Amino acid sequence: MRRARVVVRELRRIDEFAEVFRLFDEIWHPEPANPPVTVELMRVFSHTGSYVAGAYEGGTLVGASVGILAEGNTLHSHVTGAAPGRGIGHALKTHQRAWCAERGIDRITWTFDPLVRRNAYFNLAKLGARPIEYVESFYGAMADAINEGDESDRLVVEWLVKEQEAPGGPYQGVVVLEEEDRLPVRGQVKGPVALVGTPADIEALRRDDPSAAKAWRLATREVLGGLMADGGRITGFTRNGEYVVLIG
Repeated sequence: MRRARVVVRELRRIDEFAEVFRLFDEIWHPEPANPPVTVELMRVFSHTGSYVAGAYEGGTLVGASVGILAEGNTLHSHVTGAAPGRGIGHALKTHQRAWCAERGIDRITWTFDPLVRRNAYFNLAKLGARPIEYVESFYGAMADAINEGDESDRLVVEWLVKEQEAPGGPYQGVVVLEEEDRLPVRGQVKGPVALVGTPADIEALRRDDPSAAKAWRLATREVLGGLMADGGRITGFTRNGEYVVLIG
């Protein structure tokens, strides 16, 4: 929080939840009938002991996170949004982990789009979370400015509260999916480690070349999802934008 120059705290009032709603609206620009979370649900989550927190810079809300208590002594982090490139997301995750530790909660789970390279690097390389499941069309059709027109495949990740260090590289393996002229190019799986590449900017592809974005979705579903279905374990993410998969 010191590095990001923000204060993160739990939120409990309706006016605070309304601030979060407006912030998420500015980030995702969803259709009115499809917000990431409503004010009413945030009120319910907070009142019943789940996690609703905001990051403040001075008196301005610049990030927020909403999580739900789940089975298996778990907090499922449903949605987190923050101003990019300033470490606010990391501050929120640090607060979330401390909140869980105080309550004896063992792990935190959440989902993210496997095609978004910066999120994969943050979740896997910086935080040390580990994917445990690839789910096709997790949310069904989504209607917001970031995801519209694409299918909502997601990686479900697990972050153990007592783990402190994210493992680092270097990583060696055979590249089985890589980018060439913005399109996915597949290779053959050889050896115990596969490297599954990602597009440099999937959000730009969705805007500028929807057919290329769709090709990436299907290729990642088949290659990364297929490896995980066959017992492969994602153990890291390289600076070149590749998932490191140990073949099962």
